[in-house]
Amino acid sequence: MLKEFKEFAFKGNLVDMAVGFILGGAFATVVKTFVAKVVMPPLGLLLGDVDFADMKYVLKAGSAEVKEGDKVVTPAVEEVVIAYGEFLNDFIAFVMLAFVVFIVVKKFIAAFEKKEAAAPASPPKQEVLLEEIRDALKK
Repeated sequence: MLKEFKEFAFKGNLVDMAVGFILGGAFATVVKTFVAKVVMPPLGLLLGDVDFADMKYVLKAGSAEVKEGDKVVTPAVEEVVIAYGEFLNDFIAFVMLAFVVFIVVKKFIAAFEKKEAAAPASPPKQEVLLEEIRDALKK
C-alpha cells in the first residue's frame, strides 16, 4: 500500500498540480498585498483620504474593561461590525487575480492552437500509396 501511495503521490501530473497550487497561493498573496498597499491608498486619496480597510458598519459598539485595582468590574466587550472595506479590498484582489489567470489561460490555449496549426498533418500512408499508384498509371 505504501508503494502504491508513493507511485500516486509522485506522478508527474500530481506533483505539477501541487506546485501550481503552491505558486497560485503565493501569487494570490502578492496580488492581495498589491491591492491593499499599492492600489487602494491612491484610490482612497483621490476619494478624500478614505482608508478602505477601516471602512465598517458598527452593529454593536465595544467597550474596554473596567478595573478596580486588580479586580475586573466590567469585562471588555468586543465591537460587532460589518467590515465592508476589507471585503472591497479582497473583492478587487479577486477580480485582478481572476483577470490574470484568464489572460494566462488564454495565452496557453492560443499557444497550443498555434502549435497544432503550425504542424501540417501528413497524409495517411494509404493516401500516399494511392497517389503513387495513380502517378504510375498516368505514365
